[in-house]
Amino acid sequence: MSDTTGDDLTLHEAADVLGVHYMTAYRYVRLGLLPAAKAGGTWRVSRADLDLFQAGGPTGPQVDGGSRRRAPWAERLEARLLAGDARGAWGVIEAALAAGAELEEIYLDVLAPAMGAIGDRWERGELDVSLEHRASGIAMRLIGRLGPRFVRRGRTRGAVVLGAPAGERHALPVALVADLLRQHGWEVSDLGADVPDGSLVHAVLNTPDVVAVGVSVTSDGALASAKQAFTALRAATSGVALVVGGRAITSVEKGLELGADLVALDARGFAQLLEQVRAEQDEQRTDVAGN
Repeated sequence: MSDTTGDDLTLHEAADVLGVHYMTAYRYVRLGLLPAAKAGGTWRVSRADLDLFQAGGPTGPQVDGGSRRRAPWAERLEARLLAGDARGAWGVIEAALAAGAELEEIYLDVLAPAMGAIGDRWERGELDVSLEHRASGIAMRLIGRLGPRFVRRGRTRGAVVLGAPAGERHALPVALVADLLRQHGWEVSDLGADVPDGSLVHAVLNTPDVVAVGVSVTSDGALASAKQAFTALRAATSGVALVVGGRAITSVEKGLELGADLVALDARGFAQLLEQVRAEQDEQRTDVAGN
């Protein structure tokens, strides 16, 4: 929202200017469509933001499906997450879906960027960690509501084990990737964050038809434990692709240095890598059967 000035309006005044009921204007705020901030317990809207909204600009109520789809959904969600507004955050997701966004886009182009921006602001010292944790909690609840929509019926492509190594406390990226892989027909075992090496190995050894294990590393401080995890996995398993990804993996070379077979620089890339792994394994089985 623009800086507070004497030109700011109350939400009631903004509603009058827009010619809508107060609750309609409030809904615009909750959906992230109209920037507003609370001052002294009262919602305030800057005149500049209101003018832009009326003009149908970046914050305005676009009616064309294509235009709404290009709306700044990630920024709107970020604002609701930072406000601790779970209902408003879900409203942003619903608005983006109604505008034509696909489920994969909601995860990768709305939710992930919003949380990434919040994490960056925390690292720069602009946010207290309590706000980051609260936002993460709301984001996980959003995933919980969206998750069942990703499940695809029919025969699975195989199983994938996902987790973050010991000391890595970010479970959100693992949950995002898990749902995206389920949408592609994979059976996913999501172990979450801070998984000890032995537990990761145990899960892989006890998962039928496991094709790959993915290790997510968000924090640089968890790189050493990720390397230990891959060492343990390589010693205990065979024929299973070891994949690493996450914000801390900034290059293929960096991921390979940890002991991974493959490096996914983003979630979409992970799904593509699994397609290649499955195809190679099927080809090997065919060759063995032919001999």
